[in-house]
Amino acid sequence: MQDAADGLSQQAEQNIPQVLPVLPVRDIVVFNYMILPLFVGREKSVNAVDAALSAGRHILILTQQDEGVEEPEHDDLYQVGTVAMIMRMLKMPDGRLKVLVQGLARARVRRFVSDSPYHEAEIELMREPVEVEPTTEAEALMRSSREQSERILTLRGISPQDIMAVLNNVNEPGRLADLIASNLRISVAEAQAILECVDPLERLRMAGAQLAKEVEVAQMQNKIQSMAKEGMDRAQRDFYLREQLKAIKRELGDGDNENEELEDLGKAIERAGMPKEVRKEAYKQLKRLDGMHSESSEATVIRTYLDWMIELPWKKISRDRLDIKEAARILDEDHYDLTKVKERILEYLSVRKLNPKMKGPILCFVGPPGVGKTSLGRSIARSLGRKFHRMSLGGMRDEAEIRGHRRTYIGSMPGRIVQALKLCGTRNPVIMLDEIDKLGADFRGDPSSALLEVLDPEQNNSFTDHYLNVPFDLSRVMFICTANVLDTIPQPLLDRMEVIRIPGYTEHEKVTIAERYIVPRQAKDNGLTEDELQLAPGVLAKVIREYTSEAGLRNLEREVGSICRKMARKKAENEKGPFKITAANLHKILGVPRYLDDEKEPDLPPGVAVGLAWTPVGGVILHVEVTTMPGKGKLTLTGKLGDVMKESAQAALSFARAHAEQYGIDPKFSEERDIHVHVPAGATPKDGPSAGVTLVTALISALTNIPVRPDLVMTGEISLRGRVLPVGGIKEKILAAVAKGMKLALIPAQNKKDLEDIPQELRRRIKIQLVERVEEIWPLAKGE
Repeated sequence: MQDAADGLSQQAEQNIPQVLPVLPVRDIVVFNYMILPLFVGREKSVNAVDAALSAGRHILILTQQDEGVEEPEHDDLYQVGTVAMIMRMLKMPDGRLKVLVQGLARARVRRFVSDSPYHEAEIELMREPVEVEPTTEAEALMRSSREQSERILTLRGISPQDIMAVLNNVNEPGRLADLIASNLRISVAEAQAILECVDPLERLRMAGAQLAKEVEVAQMQNKIQSMAKEGMDRAQRDFYLREQLKAIKRELGDGDNENEELEDLGKAIERAGMPKEVRKEAYKQLKRLDGMHSESSEATVIRTYLDWMIELPWKKISRDRLDIKEAARILDEDHYDLTKVKERILEYLSVRKLNPKMKGPILCFVGPPGVGKTSLGRSIARSLGRKFHRMSLGGMRDEAEIRGHRRTYIGSMPGRIVQALKLCGTRNPVIMLDEIDKLGADFRGDPSSALLEVLDPEQNNSFTDHYLNVPFDLSRVMFICTANVLDTIPQPLLDRMEVIRIPGYTEHEKVTIAERYIVPRQAKDNGLTEDELQLAPGVLAKVIREYTSEAGLRNLEREVGSICRKMARKKAENEKGPFKITAANLHKILGVPRYLDDEKEPDLPPGVAVGLAWTPVGGVILHVEVTTMPGKGKLTLTGKLGDVMKESAQAALSFARAHAEQYGIDPKFSEERDIHVHVPAGATPKDGPSAGVTLVTALISALTNIPVRPDLVMTGEISLRGRVLPVGGIKEKILAAVAKGMKLALIPAQNKKDLEDIPQELRRRIKIQLVERVEEIWPLAKGE
C-alpha cells in the first residue's frame, strides 16, 4: 500500500503544473507524503478547491504567518509550502468543504499571479538532492530518531509496535524527517523551518532536536502525573487511617476528646471578653482548626494562636488606688526627695479620679545611672495599685521584639509588649521601658520606629501585633521610659514622651537616703540587725567623699554593703556586737581612700582656670591650662577636644586679640607668641561649648601673667561679641563644685531659671554669680 502511494506521488509530481491555486491554512504545516483532512470555509479557499478539482486536483497549500488574519494577502503567507493532491472532496450542510489531501512536493512561490476569485501562484519545485548510498551519519541519525520516537510513545502509554513498523520501513532521511515532523506537537514556526530545509540530513537533525525536547516534556509530564497520583494515594490512605482511628476511639470511649477540646476553646473565646472583630477572627481560626487533623503542624500553630488570644486580658482591668494621700505616703516612703516626679504622679491620680476614661501618660525619666529611675517605676505601680513589668530595651535591634513575628515563620511568637500584658494579666499595668536611649537598629528593622505607635496615646488604642494580627487597646497602659541621655533618642519618639529630669543627689541627700534606705537594707541582707551596726556621725559623708564619685547611689550601696559584710564576718566568728564604725577606723574596713580632694589647689599659676562640665554620670570640674612661648602666633589644642570645644578656643583667642588693650595685653602677642591650650585627663574625650568662659579666662590670665583665684569655677558659652550664653546641666555642675569645696561659681545670666532646681543647702555652701558678658568675669577671676 505504501509503495502504491509512492508511485502515485511520483506520478503526480511529474504532472504538477507551474501555476497552481493557493489554499491558505491557519495553524498547520503540510509535509510530503502526509495525508490529512482539511475543512475549507473561506470563499477564496472554496474557489481554489473548485479550480483544482477541475484542472487536475493539484493545489498549493501555504501556511498563514498570523492565524488571526481572516482574509490573508500575499504578504501574510509563508513563501514555501507543499503541493498537494486532492484525493476526495465532500460538501458539508453548512456550505463548507471537507477535502482529503496528500502532500506531494515542496514548492517555493516565484510570484502570485492573481488573488481573485482565489489566490493563484507560479511555483518552483524544491527537489531534494539524490543520495546514491546511505552514509554512516545518516544511518546514525535515523536510528536515534526512531529510538526517541519509541521512547516518547512508551512514556505516553501508547503501544509503539504498529507505528515503529512504519518508521522502520522508511529508509530515506528526508522522508523520515517529514514523517516525524508531521506527527510532532511543535509550533507552526518550527514546523515551517523544517519544511523549508531542503537538505535531508539537516532536516532530520532539526526533527531530532524537536524529538529530544519532546522527550524531556514527556518525562516531566510523566513525573508530575506520578507525583500527583502518589500524593493522592497518600491522602486517601491518611484519610482512611484517620477514619479507622476515629472508629477505634469511639469504641474505646475516647472519641469525643477532640470535640470537647474544641468546645472548651469556643467557651474560652466567649469568656475572654474580646471585642467583636477580634472574636470574629478567633471563631474563624477555631473553624479552620475544626477542619484539620489534630496532629498536623498547621493545627498546632492555630491552637497556640488561640491560646494566646484567650489568655490576653481583653477586659481585665485592675482598680486604681485613687486615695491621693495614701499614694503620696507610699511615694515618700519609697523615695526621698524627687519632688517633681511625685507631684506629676499625684496629678495623674487626681485627674484619673475625676476622669476615669483618661488615657495613660507616657513619662520619660532622664538622669544619671543610679539615681533611682527604675525603682521609682515600681514605686509608682505600688502607689497606683497596679501590676508592674520592666522591659529592658538596651541593645534591642529587632523590630519583631516589639511588634512580634508573623505566624508564617517557624517558632513565631508575639512581641514583648503583648507578652508583658499576658504576664501582668491586666489591661492597665505599669510597663517600664528601661534604657530607651540604648535602642539599636540593623537589617531586622528599627525598634524605635515600632515604638512610635506604642507610645502615642492617640494611636495605641488599636496597636496591632504581627502575631495576633488584630488590634489591642494599649491606651490604659501607663508607660514609663528611662534614659541616661536624650541625644540618642529619635526626635519623633521623644516628642511622644513627657520628659522628667532626675538630677544627681547632693551629699546631704545621699547621707539621708543612705540612713533611711541603704544601711537598713544592706544590714538585713547581710544578716545584721540595726542595733548591731552603728555608724558614727560623719562616716557616711566620708564614704561618699573619699570612696565614691558618682551622681547616683550604686557605688555608695556597694561600699555600705562591703562594710556590712566585714561586720557579718565578725558576727559569724562569734564576736559580740554592736559593731561601731567611725571615721578613724573606716580605712581599715574599706582600704585607702580612692578619691582625694586634690582638684582644689591652694593657689593657681597664671594661665590656669577651673571650669564645670556635665557628663552622663554627673558634673565634674575641669582645669584649663594655657601657656605662651616665643613664636609666630600658632595655636595648639590638646586634651582630646571635640570640634565644638576647639571652636570655643578659637573664639576665645579672637576675643582676646580684639580686646587686648582693654585687658593690658601686648597687641603684638599674636605675632610674637605661640599659645598652647591643654585640658588635663587627656585620654578622656571632651566636647561642648560650655568651657568657653573658662578658656577665655585662662587665656587672659596667661597673657597678663595674673593668676585666677583658686576657689572660683565657671561655665558658659561665649560669643565673639563677649556675650555669655546659657548652657545645660547647671544643678549637676554646682553639685560638683560644692563637692570640691569651691566658694564662687559663675554661670550665665540666662540660666537664672535653673537656680530653682538647686537645693537651698547647696546654695548656702557656694556663692552663685550671674554674668552676662565676659568683661564681668575677669574682675571676679582676679579677686577684685
